[in-house]
Amino acid sequence: MPETFRLMLAQLNPVLGAIAGNAALARKAWGEGRAAGADMVALTEMFITGYQPQDLILKPAFVTAAIAAIEALAVDCADGPALGIGGPARVTGRLHNAYYILQGGKITATVLKHHLPNDAVFDEKRVFSPADVHGPYVVNGVRIGTPICEDAWHPDVAETLAETGAEILLVPNGSPYHRGKPNLRLNLMVARVVETGLPLVYLNMIGGQDDQVFDGSSMVLNPGGRLMAQLPQFDEAMVLVTFRRGPEGWRADQGEIADIPRVWEADYRACVMALTDYMGKTGFKQVLLGLSGGIDSAIVATIAADALGPENVRCVMLPSEFTSEASLHDAGEVARNLGCRLDTVPISGAQGAVGDALAGLFAHTEPGIPEENIQSRLRGTILMAISNKFGEMLLTTGNKSEMAVGYCTIYGDMNGGYNPIKDMYKTRVFETCRWRNDNHRPWMKGPAGAVIPERVITKPPSAELRANQRDDDSLPPYEVLDAILEGLVEKEQSVAELVAMGFDRAVVKKVEHLLYISEYKRFQAAPGTRLTQKAFWLDRRYPIAMRWRDDSGA
Repeated sequence: MPETFRLMLAQLNPVLGAIAGNAALARKAWGEGRAAGADMVALTEMFITGYQPQDLILKPAFVTAAIAAIEALAVDCADGPALGIGGPARVTGRLHNAYYILQGGKITATVLKHHLPNDAVFDEKRVFSPADVHGPYVVNGVRIGTPICEDAWHPDVAETLAETGAEILLVPNGSPYHRGKPNLRLNLMVARVVETGLPLVYLNMIGGQDDQVFDGSSMVLNPGGRLMAQLPQFDEAMVLVTFRRGPEGWRADQGEIADIPRVWEADYRACVMALTDYMGKTGFKQVLLGLSGGIDSAIVATIAADALGPENVRCVMLPSEFTSEASLHDAGEVARNLGCRLDTVPISGAQGAVGDALAGLFAHTEPGIPEENIQSRLRGTILMAISNKFGEMLLTTGNKSEMAVGYCTIYGDMNGGYNPIKDMYKTRVFETCRWRNDNHRPWMKGPAGAVIPERVITKPPSAELRANQRDDDSLPPYEVLDAILEGLVEKEQSVAELVAMGFDRAVVKKVEHLLYISEYKRFQAAPGTRLTQKAFWLDRRYPIAMRWRDDSGA
């Protein structure tokens, strides 16, 4: 019987749909494992296809290509360690989320996922079939049990594997980030270790995929829940873990424990990684955005500079007659601090031309929101023209508070291909700006220091679409608005519960009304980084045309 087992953990960033490229990554990881003397190299869930493939996995040609790539890997990786890799499997006409073990030139085991997640951003039950629990497989004399991702979030699969002879648990994952996720995972994996008495390897991928960010944070636990290795959050890593057989079974040697960043840094890193990978995986290299002098566009410009480098970020100021000198100055200072290009394109002439064109039709009516929104839509049109001309992707800059209550103009400031702060409430935007001013990390491509001027953070927010306009003319103060939205959106609280907490019922009802009538805008909004468990899109799916309102708390 072997006395040691060396497992190479490959925490990598596969690209969804890039089957040949992912196979090349797998071969490279396997080669590194062989050079390091590994008995097995482990990759993550659905690695060969990338994750989540959503309905792409329903395309037969895609599945056929993925399986063929895994079969080819088995042949290519015959002379060396075993390779564990996630991918689709067809069994008796059904499609499964599977984990393949390749050794000696062939597929020696195919583990099929038992529990299919059907909540939050997951709807695997739409595309995959569940399978019975697979027993442990053997690699170099060691019996390994593999609960695939969701299978480890429930006690039954790990317990069954322990009862059927597993000696080590290897959990391959595609687990996306949300605030507080690392601690949640740790607590659940400790529970599996305590229940089974087995060491456990939790292996997660990294990378941005549309709205989701996979943050790695892979770990190794010994029985009793002791943390023996912690891989970094958001960074690729190849780590060799050595297990030794003792009187009480297998135990992992102590390895490096990487620091897991605190929430403010993790959220910001998620925004940067999401934008970096969205650009890279869609083929864009440069971005542009409207820089207004306000806080939202300032933080988006900073995220873009940190993700892509300031030389790849174009900021455009689009002043109208209502744009203050302070805003012009603040936008210029942000661009200078970041080292980004700043262009200025006044919209007053275009605004006057549109006003003249509509003068007859709008005669004898009072100016209001339609006239205000013309400015926003002219800005959107100009920004899209620049995007089309120079091939730069337009970023949109609306925060979650604005997206929630519709304080944004469809076909105007909502124009764009991606929104890094879509899931960040306004009050968190303020604090994120302060965090970034006070902190700099090696992964940030933008400059260190207070890149966002203090006045941008402290001045009253304004859309500047009419004279002396402030956001709190139309909305409750953001600290009140965000607290109500946290209740209605994040916690699914009733109006009565919020009133009992001390909020004015009329204000709560107004926010609820704005939230529901703005659904159509969110259906047409750009994707953006998911930071919470109630991000607008896959996490929270509401009908557009509906009349229900919560009458509690009357």
